[in-house]
Amino acid sequence: MEKKETAIIAYEKHREWKRRLLAALLSFAGVCALSRMLKTGGDAIAFTNSIFSVLTFLALYLLMEKILKASFRGKKRRWILPGLFGTAFSFCMITGVQLDTRGSVPFSDPSLWLAILAGAVVMTLSVRYFWDLIDGKQRERAVSRQKEGEATDQGEKRWNKFSGWLLPSALIFVMYLPVFLAVYPGFFVYDAQDELMQVVTRSFSTHHPLVHVLMLGGIIQLVHKLTGSYNAGIACYTVFQMLVMAGIFGWCIRKLEKWGVGKGYRILTTLYFGLCPVLVMFSLCSAKDGLFAGMLLIMTILLTELFKAPEEFWKQKGKLLLLLAASLGMMLLRHNGFYAFAVFSVLTVIYLKKDRKKAALYFGGILATYLVVSAGLTGILRADASENQEMLTVPISQMTRVYQNRKEELPSEEKELLYQYLPQEALEHYTPKVSDGVKVHFNNQAYEADRGSFLKLWLKWGTENPFTYLNAWFMTSYGFWYPDTVIDVYRGNTVFTYTYEDSSYFGYEVEQPGTRQSKLPWLSEIYRRMSLEIFQQRIPVVSMLFSPGFLFWMSAFILCFWGYHGRWKKVMALMPVMLCWLTVLLGPTYLTRYVVYLWAVLPVILAEFDNCRHL
Repeated sequence: MEKKETAIIAYEKHREWKRRLLAALLSFAGVCALSRMLKTGGDAIAFTNSIFSVLTFLALYLLMEKILKASFRGKKRRWILPGLFGTAFSFCMITGVQLDTRGSVPFSDPSLWLAILAGAVVMTLSVRYFWDLIDGKQRERAVSRQKEGEATDQGEKRWNKFSGWLLPSALIFVMYLPVFLAVYPGFFVYDAQDELMQVVTRSFSTHHPLVHVLMLGGIIQLVHKLTGSYNAGIACYTVFQMLVMAGIFGWCIRKLEKWGVGKGYRILTTLYFGLCPVLVMFSLCSAKDGLFAGMLLIMTILLTELFKAPEEFWKQKGKLLLLLAASLGMMLLRHNGFYAFAVFSVLTVIYLKKDRKKAALYFGGILATYLVVSAGLTGILRADASENQEMLTVPISQMTRVYQNRKEELPSEEKELLYQYLPQEALEHYTPKVSDGVKVHFNNQAYEADRGSFLKLWLKWGTENPFTYLNAWFMTSYGFWYPDTVIDVYRGNTVFTYTYEDSSYFGYEVEQPGTRQSKLPWLSEIYRRMSLEIFQQRIPVVSMLFSPGFLFWMSAFILCFWGYHGRWKKVMALMPVMLCWLTVLLGPTYLTRYVVYLWAVLPVILAEFDNCRHL
């Protein structure tokens, strides 16, 4: 008996030493991978030859030992989502540093892939451990709340009746007012002048969504005719959009209340919607991105209710009409919304097995309505629909990068073919982070006459220069998935009132024919610095709240957590948001404006992630 006990003790000690050794090896691999994730100005020794690397190793060792002690029971497939998330995060962080500091990723460097592998293993283990831990805590809290009865006091019920939808909407609008006065008549920027001129000249194109062109240009031009002031017209449009956004956000808070979310969380959400600089910027901005985010927020809330209780949802005509209106609005405000919604519709029809016919008819009907409205507007306004460069922005940047890198060695006949679609002088305007300077010169007539030659050349150069193509694509999109970048894609570009320097976070200015007439210059200066300088990026933690990459990974973490635990209803409700995010990866550059909806839907995601009735 004593020998058996001695053997068991010896075995346990052996297992403990093996676990400690493995934890040490994983921690060392993690620190090595981390050294490739940090921006150290090209000199990794700033971290590797530092006491901070030792402190990081010790912290990681404690975590790894705790993780290895945990019991990862379950089927092998339960490693799939943690593995995908961990690998993707490691890849994006390590390649993102290379893109941000050097402008390219050395794909042929073996040490790069070893670092990605090490980071992927450590992240996979960590993510699965935390997902299991979070799930356990949530289940404990759910049981505790059931025992307590989840009763709400009479005071809160009275507050609910008074609040409804109007009170939070009004509070949010009031919080917008000081910023409106500070930046009067509003942020008239991002193609605003072009959209207004389409209405003024009655010369339309489908380059910008026609619904937004008519809405923006119509309001401004009408007020200008009545008052003789373009500033008054811009201000009226800004106030109109402020009212719409405040109303949508107030409706969201009302929905959270109906879902049983606590009063404290709703108050915090009201303050968030009214004060978050990113949401304030785009609620007061003439660009379509704020309204697009509002439509996606409405869709996310209604889809959450649809997937929770499909049978009940199909019976409510009001919700069906509102979802239809929000879906149409989303697609009519940004062209990429159509592609995201089309894919989502197919996934929904597949997912809703019991209601497949209803889903097919409903979502198919929405798509058909969009196509009819879009074609109708194009025909009525005789809008020019000949532009192709928006669809070809990635191929254009890829071919231009190959041309820049191999200009002297490319066959002359291939260069001449390229010149038919992109003039030689346009190719010299190439900047890695934004394709606008080149694509604006794209010859649409030549492309319509002979698409095949362009596509064949693109494929030929792609097979010969695959890494160049990847780097060209990553350089116009990595800001959406690399949290640590400073958005400076327009560095050196001169606009109406300034030249972009360290930051291109937000446009800030008032394009002609408007002029800024600030009533609160000190507040205007704060927004100017957040928009055009490295300002909030200097504040630890806070900087990440402004990062598109950070917001994406936060959303992806929660989405994969739900998938890992089989909560696919919640995953489906967020699919339009994530599909829209995928479409922007094929865009001309990375800007906050293209993904502002990540900030808009954040309170709903967090409320669904951790039921906030206790707040």
